[in-house]
Amino acid sequence: MDTVFITGLKAASVIGCYDWERDIRQTLVFDLELQTDFGRAADTDALEDALDYAAISKRIIAVCAGARFQLLEALAAHLADLLLEEYPLSGLSMTITKPGAVPEADGVGVMITRSNDRAC
Repeated sequence: MDTVFITGLKAASVIGCYDWERDIRQTLVFDLELQTDFGRAADTDALEDALDYAAISKRIIAVCAGARFQLLEALAAHLADLLLEEYPLSGLSMTITKPGAVPEADGVGVMITRSNDRAC
């Protein structure tokens, strides 16, 4: 299987359990590995046959803009399900980092790995 990756994608969202977090938007950083088959795209050299990482990035940013999850785990599961449904992926790994959540750390976060039961 082939992989498209996106690193350092920034998206703002209402995220967190504390009262003060429910009134602000925080920047999250996404790193993704998206498994797909490059075969057709390699043969045609056409964007419509490739995994459009710009469209996927915009989709993640848009979902985060409207989201109001308390937990990164819930946001990660929601995004993983959505991406597997909307794009021709056989699987994905996604890391979401929340910079500044722990002052002593550069960031904390979650990693989710999912496969698509409906083969591409």
